[in-house]
Amino acid sequence: MTMQKADNKSAATFFKSFTRFTKENMILIALFALTVIFSFTSKYFLTPNNLMTILIQSSTIAIVSIGQAFVVIGGNLDLSLGQSVCLTSYIAAILMTRMQVPPVIALLVCVIISCTIGAINGFLVAYLRVSSFIATLGMMNVCTGIAKILTGSATIANLPKSISFIGRGTLPLGIPVSVVIMLVLFVIASFVARRTVLGRSIYANGGNREAAYFSGINVRMYTLISFIIAGLLVGIGSIVLLSRLDAATISSGKAYEFDAVIGCVLGGISMAGGKGRIFQALFGVLFLTVFFNGMTQLNVNPFFQDVIKGIVLVFAIAIDSLRNRTAV
Repeated sequence: MTMQKADNKSAATFFKSFTRFTKENMILIALFALTVIFSFTSKYFLTPNNLMTILIQSSTIAIVSIGQAFVVIGGNLDLSLGQSVCLTSYIAAILMTRMQVPPVIALLVCVIISCTIGAINGFLVAYLRVSSFIATLGMMNVCTGIAKILTGSATIANLPKSISFIGRGTLPLGIPVSVVIMLVLFVIASFVARRTVLGRSIYANGGNREAAYFSGINVRMYTLISFIIAGLLVGIGSIVLLSRLDAATISSGKAYEFDAVIGCVLGGISMAGGKGRIFQALFGVLFLTVFFNGMTQLNVNPFFQDVIKGIVLVFAIAIDSLRNRTAV
């Protein structure tokens, strides 16, 4: 009898551990399953060139998703990220091609402007109490308008060759520089989020703002900082994208804000704030990129792909909402 109880207890413990593991790593399991499915449906999917293409395509969106993750964990949302990428890419390209500004200075200006955009968003949300949805939606249109005014929506190409290494260069063993930058940023961001006062304060802010305030956390300041972090990551993402495409276009960064949100939510970062791991956003973005790469391999109509992306976004948010209700 004692032996049977021990066996039952062991089985219950194993089942509980397995359930927890499955729940925490659902996106990895889904990513693996998706890779297996496309490997059988397309002979070109699992080739080294295609896998490298997936990683390179993911890198810019993944970098931007780090910034979105900090904002979402803090209990807000930034809809201006994609158009901020567009505007800052244009400004850097204009400085380098039309004004002959040295690339290093031009790229530094790109980051400063993106951080400024983030700071404006953060100030509106934290200190003027404007909804993050409204504030960043307005900023999205501001960035789009300024980009069109500056360039007339024209493409700016033929950028200095010295910056090409960032987006198109490779390290030994053929590892893309952009992928290395992405991974390094995820490691740093994960450390900041989990091991520093800054990260823990942003988590606390998103989890329960009132409790965070009464525990002595400067809620407004950390809300502002989360948006500045998002701006910083946008600037870095803009540089990687600009150097990879060797051009700035009006479509640069298009829908990045939504792709970043989908990546975050698929990775388990809660839209309610205060929950999730930064690194999981990478797997969410990879899932999204693999999914649409596979759809392209199967010659699915791009318009249908847009419909599917919208469905994935709604589905991911619905799952997040259900997960939060279950937790309560």
